[in-house]
Amino acid sequence: MKLLHAPSGVLALGLAVSLSACGGDEPAASGAALRYVTVGAPATATHDPHGGIINQSDLVRFGLLYDVLTKPRPDGTTEMRLATSFTPDAKLTTWTVRLRTDATFSDGRPVRAADALFSLRRVHAKAAENFGRLLMFDVARSRAVDDHTLELRTTAPYAEVPRALESISFVVPDGTRTFDRPAPGSGPYAMTGGDLQNTVLERKDAWWGERPPTRRIEVRAVIDPGARAQAVLSRQADVAIGVNPATARQVKGNEDVTIVHRPAMTMYPFVMRLDREPFDDPRVREAIKLATDRRELLDKVFLGYGRLGNDLLTPADPSSPGDVPQRTRDLAQARDLLRQAGHGDGLTLTLSTTTSYPGMDTAATLFGRQLGEAGITVKVVNEPPDTYWTEVFAKKDFYTGFFGGIPFLDVARVSLLGSAPTNETAWKRPAWDEGFAAALATADPAKRRAALGALQREIHDEGGYVVWAAGDGLDLTSAKVADLPTGAGFGSNFIERTRLLP
Repeated sequence: MKLLHAPSGVLALGLAVSLSACGGDEPAASGAALRYVTVGAPATATHDPHGGIINQSDLVRFGLLYDVLTKPRPDGTTEMRLATSFTPDAKLTTWTVRLRTDATFSDGRPVRAADALFSLRRVHAKAAENFGRLLMFDVARSRAVDDHTLELRTTAPYAEVPRALESISFVVPDGTRTFDRPAPGSGPYAMTGGDLQNTVLERKDAWWGERPPTRRIEVRAVIDPGARAQAVLSRQADVAIGVNPATARQVKGNEDVTIVHRPAMTMYPFVMRLDREPFDDPRVREAIKLATDRRELLDKVFLGYGRLGNDLLTPADPSSPGDVPQRTRDLAQARDLLRQAGHGDGLTLTLSTTTSYPGMDTAATLFGRQLGEAGITVKVVNEPPDTYWTEVFAKKDFYTGFFGGIPFLDVARVSLLGSAPTNETAWKRPAWDEGFAAALATADPAKRRAALGALQREIHDEGGYVVWAAGDGLDLTSAKVADLPTGAGFGSNFIERTRLLP
């Protein structure tokens, strides 16, 4: 077994049939197709690259079909894609964006600034679905200056515009109205067969970028991590994204497969809503954090593959504060805080969890037992994975969440600002929002990072997240797979350079 290290940042029954339908019995080293299995549920799959994208399988497909303006590099810097440069005005509210001149859609039309602006406006209009990705932009006042120049306006000074466009800025032709099938895209591949669960994509020779090494890529959506791993072990797939830590141990010594580590990028924080009892009392939140045995959770859920969490949501982000003392378990103090909060005779809670990602259910069960040692009785409810992110996430009082290597600016926009569409902990503090706006109006990068770090420390101290560990992302591949993306978060969805060795 080879062990690769990359920087940080779902249907067992019938799987063999669906894989074989797309060439599953073909030897992995043939080079005819890269068979890529990732997280996805048919009930939430979509052809729309601008609305709510819950499945990683959809993001991977979109990354092959469409171009984005920018995307993150593994080191956290911004890589230009359709955009070639960004120039702000002195107030950081008007940005001139130059676009490449050689990109064309799959139907032969050139990619123009009007297409990019149409796509950004469409993302903005779907804020309620896509977690408010582009709410920092004033898209009504933004304009296409010419075919290859955009003038983007922001609602307030915003120093991080290139990073803000790293997420779902997939560009489709101006005026596209139908998304029951793929729109024309300027990405490296075109969809030539299959469906949302099993997609076949063929390389486009006319793409502006370096010619992809793989002629055909097949993307399969599979909910269960065990089924994903088994697809590779049975040679019906070449790549399985997000496998169990137990799988990594079990395949040790198997020279036919490789475990790819993405260090400290997977987090299952326990989420408490601050606007509902008993979590509206900061003493209860602090007691729960102090009752958590983080080392036991890391060792038993991630089998030690990762590092201890310290209630910081983006520990790998350059703006994350590095001077926060590690929070350790203190049952005596936890019980005393509960007594002060009026729960000296005990407290009963319901914690929701699921099996969408490896170990989420195990973490909740173990966490519930740990809280029991502080006098908190926890009923763990295992919710269906295909509806968890629509029926539990940002709705229930107490549940197991997920963060996968996204930067702090995205976390703040999606989950922390008072105006965030999915403010899952009901963290609504005007002074915090003002501090966030002031940080983004700061042109000096070092001062901006320090200001953002102070905001993260406040979340650590008073927020509704128990971030107990950051586990390694674990992918299982055939030993013949090369150049799997090494970044975390959104950047990991761009697989056009991934290939099979002879």
